[in-house]
Amino acid sequence: MRLLVVEDEPRIAEVLRAPLEQAGFAVDFVRLCAEARAALDAHPYDAAILDLGLPDGEGLTLLAGLRRRGNPIPILVLTARDAVEDRVCGLDTGADDYLVKPFAVTELIARTKALLRRPGGALGVYLRAGNIQFDTVGRDVRVDAIYIQLPRRESAILEHLMRRLGRVVPKAVLEEKLYGLDEELESNTIPVHIHHLRRKLLDAGAAVEIHTVRGIGYLLVEKKLP
Repeated sequence: MRLLVVEDEPRIAEVLRAPLEQAGFAVDFVRLCAEARAALDAHPYDAAILDLGLPDGEGLTLLAGLRRRGNPIPILVLTARDAVEDRVCGLDTGADDYLVKPFAVTELIARTKALLRRPGGALGVYLRAGNIQFDTVGRDVRVDAIYIQLPRRESAILEHLMRRLGRVVPKAVLEEKLYGLDEELESNTIPVHIHHLRRKLLDAGAAVEIHTVRGIGYLLVEKKLP
């Protein structure tokens, strides 16, 4: 899942980076309204965290503009404005949730995941394919009763493939969802992750196969029973 954080305080951005990545997000940080608009126009984010007082404008103006254009991206407002009137204004403008600074990072992550579990959101709680069970909240992957440990990006690839079971997931989509703007991406990065993921699933006895659709992407299918 790819997340945009619009926050002009470097200290807060650094506090958020590692926990969000550990929670399974590819995260892009911007500090200006103009940068946020450009990023949202260029990339398919699953959700955004938005500060309100930004150096080049008002976060509520950015939010209102997104909603006027019909952009439904889930947005959590993160701000020091704690008056009831401010919270009501933020929610009425189109925010999906509102969290006041100072805040607990664990709560911010939980609230973000809750937005993504809403109908039409990017998260479902449990995914199943063949004999694989994937708890997308706890990030637990099991093959039958056996827990298998996957690095963050292999876990994210498996999640995308399971959500689109039987349908091709373009390589470009995986690249967009797994890597932030400031992360280098080589042409063989996704194939290498796929190779390692295939091996781990095979070793665990998973009843699924990952097929490469040459020049397009990857396809997860359940194995046919004999």
